[in-house]
Amino acid sequence: MRQLILILFMSFAAATCHSMSLMFAPQDSTWTLDKCINYALNRNIQVRKSELSNQQYMVYAEQAKAQQFPSVNASIGQNFNWTKRTAPGTSGLNGSNGTNYSVNSDITIFNASRLTDLIKQANLSIESGKYSLETTKESISLSILDAFLQILYAEEQVHNSEKQIESTSSQLNLAEERLVLQVISQSDYAQVKSQLASEKLTLATSQSQLLVAKVTLEQLMELPVTDSFRIEHPDLAVSLNQNRIPDVKSVYDLALSIKPQIRNAAVNKEIASYDEKVAKTALFPTLSASAGISSGYSSLNTGTYFGQVNDAIYPSVGLILSIPIYQKKQVKTNIAVAKIGYQNAELSEIDTKNTLRKSVEQACVDVISAQIKYEASKENYSATQEASLLSDEKFKQGVINSVDYLVSKTNLIVAESELLQSKYNLIVSYKIMDYYLGIPLSL
Repeated sequence: MRQLILILFMSFAAATCHSMSLMFAPQDSTWTLDKCINYALNRNIQVRKSELSNQQYMVYAEQAKAQQFPSVNASIGQNFNWTKRTAPGTSGLNGSNGTNYSVNSDITIFNASRLTDLIKQANLSIESGKYSLETTKESISLSILDAFLQILYAEEQVHNSEKQIESTSSQLNLAEERLVLQVISQSDYAQVKSQLASEKLTLATSQSQLLVAKVTLEQLMELPVTDSFRIEHPDLAVSLNQNRIPDVKSVYDLALSIKPQIRNAAVNKEIASYDEKVAKTALFPTLSASAGISSGYSSLNTGTYFGQVNDAIYPSVGLILSIPIYQKKQVKTNIAVAKIGYQNAELSEIDTKNTLRKSVEQACVDVISAQIKYEASKENYSATQEASLLSDEKFKQGVINSVDYLVSKTNLIVAESELLQSKYNLIVSYKIMDYYLGIPLSL
């Protein structure tokens, strides 16, 4: 019995571990940018809510189409009545009962295209929902890209800080030997030691920024934070200075034709135009047709139950013409409000286009300035690195003191930091430009 319980327990534990491994398996693998984006889009709450909204629009569209067809209703009523009136020779209450059956149908024949306009408007709402969903996905994808690059940037900062510490540690060992031999002063040795401490603090800051960057990306992905999270390190050399000269008008015209937020604004304006059309239909008469059939039974009548039901069948057919005469300005108010709504939708479309134009203009300027800054930073780093190597050699030979050495060292650290920043600014500017050109985000 104990062996059976042990076997069952081990089986349950194995199954649980397997389920947990499936749940957290993605976290143990290396995440590419595409994988991060797809994972985030599948789990992001805003995306899922937009998808549910689109499902609602589809349900509303089906309901709008169904308004064109006749409605059919059936009813059955059972009545019981009592009276104090008595027949000769009787006393107390007299009761009776009756049953009524009816089936009715009605259909709208003419309503000044109200139903047709509502159907068109419902279909446009579905289209608007799709564009809104695309806009949300693009926004999330850009956020994931930025967070992904922040991790790569932070990792390079950590790597650079570690190299600087390694170099300064070597110089500190040399300075210590010279201090023992009394070749340098205690002050020179202390300055080199202080530089090493400063670089260790920089490393700690870089490591902290790396942790924050990882947490930011994981949270954007709706992924539980874990120490095992790792991202792929793509070759970014191909993304560096492509010497682009973007034309604002060309980029804007292309973005204007493909960006979902622009299409969504146009569709919303069209939806608003149907609000006005639907409101105006209330000014016209409405013609509808109805048909029905009814029958019933009463205990007060003579005859059998089914006989009465069969003899009391009454079919009916009718037309109803509803003519609006005075609605307390309700219709005029609805029309006026719909017109204002359309004007508001027009302004929203203009504002969306203006926002896109300004963003494209800024993106084009950013590309050009980032290319210039990167080339200048690269040239400055190359010159500073060469000077730093000479300074290291001179310090080893005792030609220069620690002050001159540390100045050269600081200049190199600053130049390296500026080059790293300009590198990632350039990559980001290219990716934003690709976004407006409709090029899929990738690294």
